[in-house]
Amino acid sequence: MKHIIEVENIKCGGCMNSIKNTLAKSEGVSEVSIDKETETIEIESTTEREQLVQILSNLGYPEKGHNTLLKKAKSYVSCAIGKMN
Repeated sequence: MKHIIEVENIKCGGCMNSIKNTLAKSEGVSEVSIDKETETIEIESTTEREQLVQILSNLGYPEKGHNTLLKKAKSYVSCAIGKMN
């Protein structure tokens, strides 16, 4: 099943690497595609959409309209980790 999720805080390739690497390790995820300009993530997965949204939110990339200062801070950490990998 294809899930399309619009998120916040995607700033660069580091962010995209963190998202892709984390989702790739998630059970049931077979493909991840990210559009940085629209902050849209397409995920081919057998996993429920809400579980994927929670994973992304925990990384600091919440669904559009659900951003907080804490989520922004988490996204900077995730971005830095993505740049190192």
